[in-house]
Amino acid sequence: MSYFLTIDAGTGSARAIIFNLSGKQVGISQEEWSHLAEKDVPNSMSFDTFTNWKIISKCIQNAIINANIKAQDIKAVTATSMREGIILYDKDNNELFAVANVDARADKEVSFFHTNYPNLEKEFYNTSGQTFALGALPRLLWVKNNKPLIYEKTKNISMISDWVLTKLSNIIATDPSNAGTTGIFSLITRQWDKSMATKVGLKDDIFPPVYETGTQIGEVTKKASGETGLVEGTPIIMGGGDVQLGSAGLGVVKANQVAILGGTFWQQLVNMDKPLVHPNMDIRINPHVIKGISQAEGISFFSGMGMRWFRDTFCESEVKEAIKRGINPYVLLEELASKIPAGSHGILPIFSDTMKYGKWYHAAPSFLNLSLETTSKAAMFRSLEENAAIVSMLNLESIFEFTGVQTDAITFAGGASKGALWSQILADVTQKEIQIPHVNEATALGGAFACGVAVGEYDSIQQASSELIQWEKRYTPNTHNKELYQNLAGKWKEAYASSLNLVDRDITTSMWQAPGLSL
Repeated sequence: MSYFLTIDAGTGSARAIIFNLSGKQVGISQEEWSHLAEKDVPNSMSFDTFTNWKIISKCIQNAIINANIKAQDIKAVTATSMREGIILYDKDNNELFAVANVDARADKEVSFFHTNYPNLEKEFYNTSGQTFALGALPRLLWVKNNKPLIYEKTKNISMISDWVLTKLSNIIATDPSNAGTTGIFSLITRQWDKSMATKVGLKDDIFPPVYETGTQIGEVTKKASGETGLVEGTPIIMGGGDVQLGSAGLGVVKANQVAILGGTFWQQLVNMDKPLVHPNMDIRINPHVIKGISQAEGISFFSGMGMRWFRDTFCESEVKEAIKRGINPYVLLEELASKIPAGSHGILPIFSDTMKYGKWYHAAPSFLNLSLETTSKAAMFRSLEENAAIVSMLNLESIFEFTGVQTDAITFAGGASKGALWSQILADVTQKEIQIPHVNEATALGGAFACGVAVGEYDSIQQASSELIQWEKRYTPNTHNKELYQNLAGKWKEAYASSLNLVDRDITTSMWQAPGLSL
């Protein structure tokens, strides 16, 4: 038998997942990790390459054991990761500096760009689809300003998934889907736009080769073989960003397809055959792992994390009851929430705003319109599910407006899609059919497709996804709830605007704001 291995360097954990040629998961190993703030560097989120490589190596070894296969049966290896995180290297490919995705240390540098180059962010956005919020240019300038010796030694830059492949092959390269999130990139050419670095006085000779996802870039070295248990010479295949590879693993590989990924953050994705950009920079645009396709992306902050916070903070008795019954606490909470009428008695959760990529900040978390008579934990839980669906709907409506895309069906995946009530609420709010694929690890499966293309097992990622992905459930919208949720969305928009005003007046504290943003 032959197998493919995908290494997933996520925000909260590292995973190694093994698939057979039919796309069936046969082995997995996962270990949590943390990205800590750098001492005396506010809003930083460092990526510990030394410790994290040990964790990844351990996951690879354990996944092979878990799959009960031999390492020589793995025919190709790839990697995916959280996007935006970057690694800087010296001339010998040694790591000099590394940050995870939402590292926001470069607030002064973003402000510097806005002050000294007032029209540049819009110009760069029109080319790359990215703003300065989580881009690489402000971070590079921060390194130049604060760690000049490291800046001088820097000879290469890559994304975190590329770093994984570098550790395996000693070759630094990248792909469009992940490198595109640096903002130093062209949506049209799917290559670096080095002139952006030149215009702001930064190095323009540190950008590695760009290969499309599914291209072999090297082989496992002797050193990496000893560290991971992989066989020396195993092909190393270019991977991609977690959201775009996840889209491939969900079958969202053609123009005009739409998906919502419901995890810690929720992403709303719309495939386009042209790299259109939003006139107000409200929506992020990324290269897909499918050549010729770009993705418009809305992001809801902390939709999954907010639900976890609510469970852990308020639902101790429900968690205990779920453990006693041998079920997931979310299943019990959905049982209770299903008895609450649609609209959750008018409760308005204030957490993530809709996507405003050009001025990205959020109100202070709160619940509005609580009632001493009708409010319960079940009602608050349901209101969080409804709110995540409403924010997703509003983001999608914004994307549909400027792209012209229309759809009757949305692919829904991630942890949230396991909730039957949440899936039905999403159908009712969007008034679209919600289709749930039978995939546990969509991002890793997309990586397996890329491996298969590289070694000739599949003709293309599109062909693999169309033949191997199966559908688990479909939810049809309840038209009776359409007007109710439209009215609720309108009330929420007004309430959120008022809540943002409190942040603007320094009365409450923003849940998160982009670095360098002047409120």
